[in-house]
Amino acid sequence: MSPPHTATSVRLLVLAVQLVLLVCGSQARDDTKRCKLFSESPAERKVLSLLEPLTNKTFSVETTSDKESYTYQFQVCGDVGKTVGAGLVQIDHTEKKLETVLGLYTVTQAIGGSDWVMLIYSNGTKYDGHCSKEMRKAIVMISCNRGVEMGKLEVVLEERERDRDCFYLFELDSSAVCPALPSQLSAGSIILIIGFVLLSVYLICGFLYQRLIVGAKGVQQFPNYVFWTQVGNLAADGCNVVCRTQGPEEEPPTYRGVSTEPEERDDYLLPM
Repeated sequence: MSPPHTATSVRLLVLAVQLVLLVCGSQARDDTKRCKLFSESPAERKVLSLLEPLTNKTFSVETTSDKESYTYQFQVCGDVGKTVGAGLVQIDHTEKKLETVLGLYTVTQAIGGSDWVMLIYSNGTKYDGHCSKEMRKAIVMISCNRGVEMGKLEVVLEERERDRDCFYLFELDSSAVCPALPSQLSAGSIILIIGFVLLSVYLICGFLYQRLIVGAKGVQQFPNYVFWTQVGNLAADGCNVVCRTQGPEEEPPTYRGVSTEPEERDDYLLPM
């Protein structure tokens, strides 16, 4: 193979590896780190990481009553509305699109259970006359539903008929918070799968190397072709030794039949 052709093949392999690394790197992002926990802890950060599939997605729900019409918008560790850091907002359609921040993702709490996650955004816009004029707080209850990747946001209630600790409560279904199912594969099956994957990688990578770098053709493209040929010959020799007999078979000795005619030497025994 000419040097320019070899150099081109090497560049193609390098570009392919870089593309794979780029794709893997993009899949390994952690957008939930944008959430600032009210009290940083590894346990809450682990719970937040379960919500990674729900990031960069705006969930909306609209409610309408006799005199009121609201739209609620929510993101997991992302901005919604016009306020930077707002994770959940309420848009009032009756007052010129008045926007009220219900909670900031920069003040977050995350509580996890066996198949649910409770996400709490605090430090929203202050109440005008309710709840001792404290800042609003939003609670989003995300429950396990294996049949839904990203469900619809639903408004449960607004609790403001108290002096303190008022809150907005929302529900959302998602398979992201479902516990992992126990593996149904046996140890032998797992070993076979791993062996098959390793063998496939060996054959594919070896074939590409022999084809693109070495420039082999035909059966020579098979990785380590000479080695495997020798292994096959040795296996055949071993089978020949164990399963086959060596040399021509010797017939077992047999008895010679007795002749019915007297031999000539008997004549000498007769009296003369």
